[in-house]
Amino acid sequence: MSDTRTVVITGANRGIGLELARHYAGEGCDVIGVCREASAELKEVATRIIEGVDVTTDSGIQKLTDGLKGQSIDLLINNAGLLQDEKLGSIDFDSIRTQMEINAYAPLRVAEALVSQIPSGGKIANITSRMGSIADNDSGGRYGYRASKAALNAFGKSLAMDLKPRGIAVAQLHPGYVQTRMVNFGGLITPEESAKGLAARIEGLNLENTGSFWHSNGEELPW
Repeated sequence: MSDTRTVVITGANRGIGLELARHYAGEGCDVIGVCREASAELKEVATRIIEGVDVTTDSGIQKLTDGLKGQSIDLLINNAGLLQDEKLGSIDFDSIRTQMEINAYAPLRVAEALVSQIPSGGKIANITSRMGSIADNDSGGRYGYRASKAALNAFGKSLAMDLKPRGIAVAQLHPGYVQTRMVNFGGLITPEESAKGLAARIEGLNLENTGSFWHSNGEELPW
């Protein structure tokens, strides 16, 4: 990687994405925050912001690639996500489709659009969830979220295999149960604690362990 790393983070305006932006800015990286609407907090830490980006649409991906034209990317963090709840007997399939678009298809869209700008030695981190683990599901429910994160894990594993010959490593990372708006701030760890753990996992990512599925605390999770 270059001496000053360039880190691109989607969904960087709040929550875990914002804390990752703060972390990497604190390390002296050039942080490019990608979001639909920038927050004051992101403006304080990002080197540059590309806003008005809906990563689920062709036009949004085009705006992203236009904004990053010619930019080498050392680390791409696919963080944007959506959690909704569905229960058997009242399943909202539109909700499931929306979560698939945001949680699974969008990271693949972004990776495909930007991978040519990631050099050998670069990395992709997909922020997923242990709820995407089929082996770990012992409580049911959350049909859309579980399925979309399982799909993201599958996409990430394929990306890891396809990009290994190009020297690019890929990880699927569970941030932990984090106190963010997504869970009405009812989590067990702070966004700062989560970001620190995620950054440690990203630092430890290499071509030998590419494709792995990790908890931010370092635990390797079952598929």
